[in-house]
Amino acid sequence: MSDSRTADGSPAPGPGMVAALHVGLPKGRMHEGVTSLLAEAGMRVSASSRGYRPSISLPGTECKILKPQNIVEMLHVGSRDVGFAGADWVSELDADVVEVLDTGLDVVRVVVAAPRAILEGGDLPRRPLVVASELERLSRRWIDRRGMSDRFVRSYGATEVFPPEDADCVIDIAASGATLEANGLAVVGEIMRSSTRMYASRQAWEDPPRRERIEAIAMLVRSVLDARHRVMLELNCPSDRLEEVVAALPSMREPTMARLHGDAGFAVKAAVPRDQLAMLIPLLKSRGGSDIVISPLTQVVP
Repeated sequence: MSDSRTADGSPAPGPGMVAALHVGLPKGRMHEGVTSLLAEAGMRVSASSRGYRPSISLPGTECKILKPQNIVEMLHVGSRDVGFAGADWVSELDADVVEVLDTGLDVVRVVVAAPRAILEGGDLPRRPLVVASELERLSRRWIDRRGMSDRFVRSYGATEVFPPEDADCVIDIAASGATLEANGLAVVGEIMRSSTRMYASRQAWEDPPRRERIEAIAMLVRSVLDARHRVMLELNCPSDRLEEVVAALPSMREPTMARLHGDAGFAVKAAVPRDQLAMLIPLLKSRGGSDIVISPLTQVVP
């Protein structure tokens, strides 16, 4: 008797079995940030002898490492259930996918840049231009909006070297803009901002069992992202100044409180935003807080 198999060659689930969740992990600059985030959330990705098919410490889950643009394409057609990619590629490929979570990692801009020598008052000249880019759809939309009959030239990497001989301007992905500047180009416009995001295929999102699993992964990932921006603050305060201290705490909900030995006051504990500590600690001291202790957090689940 021949057994039925899924598209990736694995046995198809039988009655009562749950199908594997197919995850796309990005190659390149995004890979370390995504796998570190998953590991902190308790989902460790381990390399395998097959290279592009690592294991993940999440039962019933199969992973494949792919270029971000391929992850977007596979989510679009439904051969992957969930994956991580940049918003720029989702826009470029005009993919019908569901954005589940913005990790805020790998923030970049899609920009228009040109040699300073052709700029007129800091802007592009009002004449037809040759525009070079790897991002054809985004570029053609920008060309249509400009309405100057610009000509598009497809690049296959190193777009910044096209001007001035082979193009008038470029549309490219920039983090700091240093590469563009090093090649004598000035940014004259921004088309969009992008970051690494968690996406689901439309088919998986509309299937309740798979959606439940995707939302559980998103909750775990979000708990790590939230923890990166918060710390645990603990302090003691006199009973008669408790309300002053509590009023100053930007806690997630209500802070945790416990009476000190011998009714000497209260111990107060709250998860607070890390970037408010410089203002918060002197304020708490001025309101009677003492013995202030700051501890790192690993996950925060509201």
